Amino acid sequence: MNLHSGILVVAAERNLRRQLFDALDQAGYPCIHSARDVTHAAILLEGRPALQLIIAVLDGDEQQAQLTCEQMQTLPGGLDTPLLAVLGESASFDPSELPSCVCDWLHVTQIASELATRWRRLQTRLPAGANNRSPSTDGQGDYRYLFDESDSEWLIVDPTSQCVLEVSSTVVRHSRLHASQWEGMPLAEMLRFEGVGIEQVLLDADRRWYPCQRKSAQGDDTGQANVRRIPHAGSAALALMFRSDRADLRAEAALALLSRMFISTSGVDTQIAAARLLFDELGLDYLTVWSVRTGAIDAPNQLLQLWSGDDLEWPAAQWQTSLQSVLAGKAFLYRSDALALASPDPLLLQLGLTGFAGLPLYDERHTVLGAMLAGSRKAFGEMAIIEPVLRCAAARFAQVIELNRTRAQARAEGLVDALTGLPNRLLFNDRLDTILSEATRSGECFAVLFVDLDQFKAINDSHGHAAGDQVLRVVAQRLIASVRASDTVARYAGDEFIIVLRHIVKNDDVQRVAEKIVQAMSTPLNLDTGVTLNVTVSMGLSFFPDDAGDTEILLRHADEAMYAAKKQGRNTFKIYEMSPEYAKQHGTVLRSRLRHAEGNGELRVVYQPQVDTGSEDIVGMEALVRWEHPELGMISPAVFIPLAEETGLIVSIGEWVMRTACRQAQEWERQYGLRLRLGVNLSAVQLMEPHLLDTVARVLTDTGLDPDLLELEITESISIKAAPNLIENLNALHRLGCHIAIDDFGTGAASLDYLRRLPTDRIKIDQSFVRNIGVDPDDEAIVRATIDMAHRLNRAVVAEGVETEQHFEFLREHRCDELQGYLFCRPQPPLHFGSLLAERQRLLDERTTVAA
Repeated sequence: MNLHSGILVVAAERNLRRQLFDALDQAGYPCIHSARDVTHAAILLEGRPALQLIIAVLDGDEQQAQLTCEQMQTLPGGLDTPLLAVLGESASFDPSELPSCVCDWLHVTQIASELATRWRRLQTRLPAGANNRSPSTDGQGDYRYLFDESDSEWLIVDPTSQCVLEVSSTVVRHSRLHASQWEGMPLAEMLRFEGVGIEQVLLDADRRWYPCQRKSAQGDDTGQANVRRIPHAGSAALALMFRSDRADLRAEAALALLSRMFISTSGVDTQIAAARLLFDELGLDYLTVWSVRTGAIDAPNQLLQLWSGDDLEWPAAQWQTSLQSVLAGKAFLYRSDALALASPDPLLLQLGLTGFAGLPLYDERHTVLGAMLAGSRKAFGEMAIIEPVLRCAAARFAQVIELNRTRAQARAEGLVDALTGLPNRLLFNDRLDTILSEATRSGECFAVLFVDLDQFKAINDSHGHAAGDQVLRVVAQRLIASVRASDTVARYAGDEFIIVLRHIVKNDDVQRVAEKIVQAMSTPLNLDTGVTLNVTVSMGLSFFPDDAGDTEILLRHADEAMYAAKKQGRNTFKIYEMSPEYAKQHGTVLRSRLRHAEGNGELRVVYQPQVDTGSEDIVGMEALVRWEHPELGMISPAVFIPLAEETGLIVSIGEWVMRTACRQAQEWERQYGLRLRLGVNLSAVQLMEPHLLDTVARVLTDTGLDPDLLELEITESISIKAAPNLIENLNALHRLGCHIAIDDFGTGAASLDYLRRLPTDRIKIDQSFVRNIGVDPDDEAIVRATIDMAHRLNRAVVAEGVETEQHFEFLREHRCDELQGYLFCRPQPPLHFGSLLAERQRLLDERTTVAA
């Protein structure tokens, strides 16, 4: 017999109640009550036996906390029930001042990581016979608290017949199917799991989330579900929780939608994309955005419109009553009775909308800038979710309209350099911000060239300012002629110009443009006075995202590289790099920052695909670590990896990289099932670790990645004799199921010894040889010999640094197995690499459809 009715959670904020519920639920506690306040809690607990635990969120000052704790003790059985306090964000008292009735406390940020642990620890301290019962699933607790206190959908299922016994009201509301249409039905007819049989899910009942589709009156809703065992009517049953992915039904999905909308920039295309996102995620049939100018006699201007129905004749704006009302500042928001409540509007009648919203778009002064109208032929979903989403979307569109008008006004006031006709500094900075935002979203790479005229002051002093102006105009013309129409050339200040080269495939392309500019400037310049001048420039180059992730650091690095070019003798260019001198001078600071880089989220893992030479399909990827310093931007691995090895930090950083990459690879494997091999580099320090095998095994276990998909890469420069445990570690990893690859092959002195003594599966030809294909016959001979030798020893070969079609054709002709390099793809962050895999899957699906 169950003597305890469970755990009570009391929190005023819904999201905190959700966090506390999820933390306890995941820990296996079957009976959790959640209440907004003491009054709500008293109603929930009426007629129930004593509680195991009360968890209360405390905010405000010491007096408020004292009052809340006293109220908890007034609940049925409250005096005898342990009380655990969670300190909210606005708590302004010292935890040592908590009332004596509080057994333990934690901060709100520790809920997910600490709550269950604190409760278990508290149970061991409670006296025998107290309300300290461990989680189980065999009690007779009342499961209906799930129905009342969660916005998730719950289905109670008979484990024998697999038929639905009962559903929560949320299921009925979201699916728009009556409870009688659910109860008694086989679960398989109402819910379909993806990639796993429903029998297996119900048999395991292990609370894991599985993607699935739930039946509704409008079709199927996608989402995730998990299953657990519960007591029901004196016997066992299964409780299935379903969470929809629809943004109009679930707050998490709505927040994700808004996040994606607000990432978009102010361009027309991106605003249409944001509108399409809103249209699709909310299941709308109609969405339009209008702009209007206060006091203007012009008609409203329609910025965009989406409609799911057939083509029709749209009434003029002045005949759309609802639009005119919204532009006058009146808001409409009707869930299901738009036609009955809205003013007579021929458009609403014509479209047959049931759910309808019309929201004014305001600027900061609360002046109406336009209107957003949204509608659906069926009733809107949860209004508690729909309304804030629509209002946030309206605010976003209003912000964009206001920003575009501000920019247009600024342009009218002059953002172009009068002398050269180029964008000036202000306009350039605006463009660079836009370019960086688009590149961040799309994965594009671009370069910044900082151009400075050499000895320009001497020209002004010797020949006058008129001559100096003519020089600036000619230089501007030569710069424009040296780049593509899609690139940007701007006059930044005085004798300084800046160029942005878009859509960079490989860094060598940028160097060729820089060389072209140097050559163009070498042509003598004839002044109107008859004087001939030889004008030269010094240039500094920096790259996004390799050198920096924001505009300020990117420009600073290009400027530093330009001054390095001047120091080298002028009339040349330099690519930004953190010099060994800088690293040496600031080594202590960099080591200190590196110690905190992982915890501060400054480390990134990017992925570069490896493709099959024959099919050109992706067969693997290499995980590469990047350090984005908040002040210095991107720091080259050539600089920080040696620092990490010196300090021993490479062990923890290496494990973090491996864990992060394996987790991501497993997620892609779950999504696409491609069996992509993941290459992860191991440093000499890691290879000498006696516990390396345990570390790798633990990572594989924790992430779920198949060992056969993990390839550990070791550099050829590591000496077998100088690295204790090297051979033992590699043999053990090989037995574990991992593959071993030799990186940078051909650059060391022990190549044959490596192949003979180590359990290698693959060798990677160093890019220094590959890049000289077509240039150096000796390097070509080395590549051919390496491929032939590896194949004779039954090793596969990957060529790194493949950047041109000539490289590709040579390697294919000589039967290199796999290729890696900028010709196929630069290293990509997870989001963009995932998009690459999704596009590959889409193309395969299209081919399958055509073939069928």
